[in-house]
Amino acid sequence: MVGFVLLTVAPIVALRYLNPPATAFMLAARWDAAAQADESYRFHYRWRDLDEIPRDAAIAAIAAEDQNFVHHDGFDVVAIRAAWEHNQEGGNLRGASSITQQLAKNLFLWSGRSFVRKGLEAWFTILIEQLLGKRRIIELYLNVAQFGRGVYGVDAAAEVLLGKPLAALSADDAALLAAVLPSPERYSAANPGNYVRQRQAWIRSQMRRLDGTPYTAPLFAR
Repeated sequence: MVGFVLLTVAPIVALRYLNPPATAFMLAARWDAAAQADESYRFHYRWRDLDEIPRDAAIAAIAAEDQNFVHHDGFDVVAIRAAWEHNQEGGNLRGASSITQQLAKNLFLWSGRSFVRKGLEAWFTILIEQLLGKRRIIELYLNVAQFGRGVYGVDAAAEVLLGKPLAALSADDAALLAAVLPSPERYSAANPGNYVRQRQAWIRSQMRRLDGTPYTAPLFAR
């Protein structure tokens, strides 16, 4: 047990000072492409400090994925309860993973719905929340989140999917990128369909509500 705790705590402590060269999800995707001899696969990932990332990109991700990000301790109980009630009614399953949970999964785990993976995700989520601040968590998330096939982080997403440098990213661009976060290989920011455009518009409206309030201020305080 002591060995397990040390092995899981150490990499998160390191993330307070070091930027990850890759994540478990990145490595798995590259491995799959290599195993299938997929010559069309391209890997795009460049780190950018939070100060270099347009504020709108952070606000868009929060608006789209986790509007209680600043307030919760890693688990959005309200969203989990709402998802549970929705799923009990049948239809399409709705997730309720917070940004911190998604970060834990992307950094250290694998896709799937097993109890073991969910248990490890919860453990890493607790550690990340306790050992890293919200500012560092959103910085990590914006850099490692997948926005398209082989495209990780907002810097690569802006260049590869939208054809513009990160500094030129507009609020509408940020909302468009955030619109594909639930399923970045199913939906495309480069060629958005009706669903993505509708979700982009909704995210943009949520951004206007969230930005410039005490809610988001702690993320940008130096």
